[in-house]
Amino acid sequence: MSETTEISVIEIKPEQAPALYIPNGLESYFEHIKASVSEAPDLSTKKGRDRVASLATQVSRSKTAVEKPGREYLKRLKEAVRPAEQEIKRFVDACDALRDETRKPLTEWEAEQDRIAAEKAAEEERLRIEAEQLAAAEVQRKQKEADHELALLLNIQHDRDAADKAAEKERQRIAHEEEIKRQAVEQARIDAEENIKREREESAQREAALKLKADQEEQAKIEVQQAAEREKKEAAEKVERDKKEAQERAEREKQDAIAEEQRKQQEAEQRRLAEEKRIKDEADKRAANVAHRKKISAAVIAGLTQHAGLSKEQAIETVKALIAGQIPHTSIQY
Repeated sequence: MSETTEISVIEIKPEQAPALYIPNGLESYFEHIKASVSEAPDLSTKKGRDRVASLATQVSRSKTAVEKPGREYLKRLKEAVRPAEQEIKRFVDACDALRDETRKPLTEWEAEQDRIAAEKAAEEERLRIEAEQLAAAEVQRKQKEADHELALLLNIQHDRDAADKAAEKERQRIAHEEEIKRQAVEQARIDAEENIKREREESAQREAALKLKADQEEQAKIEVQQAAEREKKEAAEKVERDKKEAQERAEREKQDAIAEEQRKQQEAEQRRLAEEKRIKDEADKRAANVAHRKKISAAVIAGLTQHAGLSKEQAIETVKALIAGQIPHTSIQY
């Protein structure tokens, strides 16, 4: 490459961004810039040293031309992500509320079952106490009867002994039967209490599992939010770094940018003048063509009025029909 070669101006349009700002998507631009500065100027001369500085400046300018639209594209991507984050949060909150509302009938049902079980246990305890009281009253009644019989048989020792034995046997039988009843009632009470305890433990386990799941979901949500905050902080720090770098680049490239802008303005002015000339040339051409067509049409009208015996109005209508192609096998050559 000769020392007069300049890096061509790089321009990236917004619609190109999705295809370029991907892994290795800018490699061709880098290779182009690299190839454009591959010369080796003579550093022993001022011209050579100036050339090296100029090449470095051109690399910076080309870098900016690629980086700036990339930053704009990245900004648009982040703006596009923000509604998704907000929608995800709204969706998660709505699902949490729906979960609680969905489980509400079950929670109320479980509470009602606990209340019913407690009332049932209390009723069984009341029945057990009444049964024990009835059994004790029956024992007392039978004991009184036995005592009465014994009082009647005090004079007869044998009968008294027999009555005592019979009464004792009956008392023991009744006591045994009452003990069996008491044990049955007690066992029923114990079974009811164990059932209530088991149901409460199962309910507590379900609640604990649901709470653990909710805590895990909440922790996951917190971690997502923290990750988003970290990304936001990192992005802000990077924006600050980029801003500082941009300010430094702007200071270094200020004069180059002014010269580049002047060149672009000159090119734009040249394009504007060329466009104005093209428009004027086309307008002149159209005007000349209109004048020519008018001249030919006037000559035809004059010929029709002079040689065909038509009035001027008839001649004009005839020319119009010829121009419109309404008369077969005839035409006007302009």
